[in-house]
Amino acid sequence: MAATTTIAAPVRQDVPHIAIEDDATPMVRLVGRTLRDAAAAGHAEEALGRAAGTVAIRSHDTPQVATVALAGGRIEVMAGAPAEPDATVVVDLDGRFVPTQDPMGDPELATLVLQALRSPLPHWREAAARFWEVTRDIPGVPDVLVVEASGPEGIEHDRFGAGLTSYLVAGPADLLAGVFSGADDFLVSLAAGVRIQGTLSQLSVMTAASWKVRFDV
Repeated sequence: MAATTTIAAPVRQDVPHIAIEDDATPMVRLVGRTLRDAAAAGHAEEALGRAAGTVAIRSHDTPQVATVALAGGRIEVMAGAPAEPDATVVVDLDGRFVPTQDPMGDPELATLVLQALRSPLPHWREAAARFWEVTRDIPGVPDVLVVEASGPEGIEHDRFGAGLTSYLVAGPADLLAGVFSGADDFLVSLAAGVRIQGTLSQLSVMTAASWKVRFDV
């Protein structure tokens, strides 16, 4: 039996405090989780640690909007937008926060927040290991997650867990990194090239697991 891969998350002692409101909307959870991951990985430290101001983040194709309020190391994410935010960005929530139009207001503050929201993804294997650790206790999750990632150097394989039941997730390495880290919506990724081999119930469980990682629920 192949050995299980375990990759520890990076440990940082100076991660900014990032809070979301009670009963947060999915967009607030998505923005908050993305910023926490960026902070934990040490990305966009200027935006997350020293910038101050309010940035409204609007979905380009839905009415969803959230505001990021920065106060020199303390960050709060809330639903809605103030009447006059310091900056406004319009982004594709299913496209890793890519902006769909030029920012409004303070361009430097907008750029800093976008840099934090669009931090580099972890390697697919690291993302898969964290995904497995977070989701393995969800009822119905198979004993083993098998991953098949295709990239410039061919196809790479890994497996996480041990037991009799398993399911396979396969596709381009970048897409897998996006799904496993929560940067990409799982159902959207299926149309972009991600494949799962398993039962319909396992597909349902995988969807629930992806939401847990993407929205930190």
